[in-house]
This record gives sequence, structure tokens and C-alpha cells, in this order.
Amino acid sequence: MLAIFLSTSLASAAIDPACQSVADQGVPDDYSEQGQQDWLLNYFSMVGAFSPLHSAIPHKPGTGAIGVELAVIPPVSCEHRLVLAYTKTEDTNKLPVLPRPRMSFALPASNIGSQVIVPYGGLGYVPPLPLPDSASLDGGNMQNTIVSIEAGFGGGNADFTGLQYGARFHATVMKTVAEIATPFDSSATVSYKDLYLGSTFGIDAMVGWGMENINPYLALGFLDVSTFFYIDDDAVITNNETPYAGLTAATGLAWSPKPWLEVAAEVYAVPGYVYTGKTRLSYIFK
Repeated sequence: MLAIFLSTSLASAAIDPACQSVADQGVPDDYSEQGQQDWLLNYFSMVGAFSPLHSAIPHKPGTGAIGVELAVIPPVSCEHRLVLAYTKTEDTNKLPVLPRPRMSFALPASNIGSQVIVPYGGLGYVPPLPLPDSASLDGGNMQNTIVSIEAGFGGGNADFTGLQYGARFHATVMKTVAEIATPFDSSATVSYKDLYLGSTFGIDAMVGWGMENINPYLALGFLDVSTFFYIDDDAVITNNETPYAGLTAATGLAWSPKPWLEVAAEVYAVPGYVYTGKTRLSYIFK
């Protein structure tokens, strides 16, 4: 996925005209080359994190859902795109939306007094299809793979109305093999295949409110990010010295206009990094 968004280099390069006015203001006093690099590595793992896009009880026990998620990829500002002491901009804003097929299943409920507990699981998968690589110097392709899982439980009234509550665990692993870093030699004509690996795992506490066909929800959680970046043309491994480990939040609404159809919309935030919107359209089956 990073190859779609991120093109980074230690060679001299032009500044994007859209960022020239920011560069002309000079390098900020708190500027850090390592900090710029770490921010970008963290960011593109975070946008792939497997946020809920469902309430504390995702759907009724004994049913499954299959559909697709669309996540907005907010453009990176010039302040984060400018690197090498504000002498170069990274070409990060190439894809506005990340599509991810996903499915989930809710197991039969367990009764505890007047309450029910519904365990569930989910999977998201972006296959490693070869895609044209705009950064490739010799017309090569890139491959991106994203695998996500979730497991959790939701509780509430036996009629699934009113207050719902629960918790979930989620994890994502992503891999990109592509021309990610531009060549150090500006006259190069051959592409090198770099390797980017990113992973996230997290836990969320969730609450929701069940109604006839509408279910608003709120999730507060913790997210941990790890990254690995190998630049092939000079065999350099780029270290992320400040991987993110901190809070996340999501709030949204799931709507079922038909018993077999569900639409969800969500606002997802990782404070200081990502503030974005997501939507999901799913077919519900037994």
C-alpha cells in the first residue's frame, strides 16, 4: 500500500509548486529528518488499520456479512511532505481512497439473565494483484497485500435494542514490493524493488445503541504500529525510531434499510496523525 502513497528519496529533487511557499518560510526550529521519516512510516500503516465499521454487536447472531470498505486517505500536508531540510517534497498524495473487501460472522448468542453475549470475528483482505507503478523507471509493476482480522464480543438486551457494549481485538499486516524510494542516482533508468512492511494491532472498548434498523456506536482504543522499510538500490534498512503506540477513536452509524443489506459510515481518528472517514456496504446472510 505504501507504494501507492509514498515516494521517498535522499537524492536531490524538485519541490512541489504547491509546497514552495511553505518551503520558502524556512526550516522550522523543531524540524527533524528522522521525525519526518517516522511520521510517514507510521501514517501509512495507520490508514490501513482495521477500525470497527460496526457497532458493539455487528449483526444478529448466526448471520454473516460480506462487502467492501472504502476509507478516505487524507492528503499529507506540505509540512510533512517536505524532507531533506525542506529541499524536497515526497510524492504522497496519489490515492484518495483505500478499498478493502471484508467479511464478518456473528456466532450464536449466549444468554446471561436478561442479557445476551454475541462473539464475532472478521476478515479483511486486499490481494497482491500486480498494479502499474507510476514511480517505476522501466515500466515495472508493484504488489500490495493487506490482511486484517478482528475478534470480539458484544452484549446487550435479548431483543438487541437499547444499550450495547463490548470489546474487540484487531490486527493488520501489509506488504508492498515496488519502487518505493526514488533512485539515489537521478540519471538511473532501472527500477529497484523496495520492500515495505507495516503492521498494527489494537484493542477497542465499544458501546452502541440498538434501534429497529439504525445502530450508532462509539469505540475508544489503543493502537500499536510497527514498520520495516528496505531500500534495494543501496541495501539500506530505514529504521522507525518512534513507532506509534497510543489512543484511537471511532464513531459511526450502521443502517439496515433491508434485512439483507447494511450500510455503515464512520469517522476514525488517531490523534496527531489520521482523521478520516470510512464507509462500508455489506450483504447480510444466514
